[in-house]
Amino acid sequence: MRTFQSRARQQHAWQPGRGPAGPKPVGVPLAVLVVVLAVALAIHGSQRTNNRWPVRAHTDLYGDPHDGGEIAGRVRVIDGDTIVIRGTHIRLLGIDAPEADQTCTDADNRTWRCGQAATRVLIARLAGRPLACATAGFDRYRRVLATCALPDGSDVNAWMVQQGWALAYYSDAYRPQEVEAQTAKRGIWAGSFIPPWVWRHRHLH
Repeated sequence: MRTFQSRARQQHAWQPGRGPAGPKPVGVPLAVLVVVLAVALAIHGSQRTNNRWPVRAHTDLYGDPHDGGEIAGRVRVIDGDTIVIRGTHIRLLGIDAPEADQTCTDADNRTWRCGQAATRVLIARLAGRPLACATAGFDRYRRVLATCALPDGSDVNAWMVQQGWALAYYSDAYRPQEVEAQTAKRGIWAGSFIPPWVWRHRHLH
């Protein structure tokens, strides 16, 4: 009888959830699983958001813009310092042209649309020809920064400053061209104007 009772007690002890003598149930509480799943989904969503722009930009590039790659092709002009090639928005590096809606004042103190004029001048300069742009990373709006050249090798960025349709910006690379344009009173230097970065601060913020 003692042997039978001892075996019965042993079998009873090994049944899960039948008392303190048996091992605790194996598994994770449902609440813990829900919390772990929610954290995993949040991390995954954050990674997708953080990676969205670089993946989109690199799709149209020959190489990585952070590594000094190149993008080339036909151009669509947005304004005097922004273009699109193969679906990628490119900001001409080292220059700042009047914004599309910006106005300036001519020598007779008359207001004129210098931003639209700068856009038209860039369109005419390119004349439908392809550009080769050496990339140098991104700006704060995730546009590719680049120095672009026509098939003959001429620097489009430098030309826009030299002709008085853009200013040297965040760099002294095109300061000589700016001085030349100012001295010759070309483009916006023929009258008076607000620097594009100041105009943006006043009107776009």
